Amino acid sequence: MTDLTTTVDTWLRAYVEPDAATRATLIAQVWAPDGELVDPPVTGAGADGIDAVARALQAQFPGHAFRRTSAVDAHHDVARYTWAMLAPDGATALTGTDVVTLADDGRLARVAGFFGDPVPA
Repeated sequence: MTDLTTTVDTWLRAYVEPDAATRATLIAQVWAPDGELVDPPVTGAGADGIDAVARALQAQFPGHAFRRTSAVDAHHDVARYTWAMLAPDGATALTGTDVVTLADDGRLARVAGFFGDPVPA
């Protein structure tokens, strides 16, 4: 995938995809084989580790979805964007920012998530 916004949006969709086979296909499309997902409570490495994080999130927040709330801002092999996790009724359950490092082929090499807004100085 060469379009970074599509890559990010596909990842956010994969994160909450309930069908295991579809989720695995989406993860393989957008993640480098040795990719690493780092969120405050968990870390997952490789397709199996990233899938395990997605399954854990879905178990804790069934029926939730992600929506990107900013453009994808990128330079060199680094990008960032903000997101909201939406409850089944559409209410915002959580917001945050992801910082992405890209692999040479444009897939996700590392995604580090941050919850909420940055703390003021």
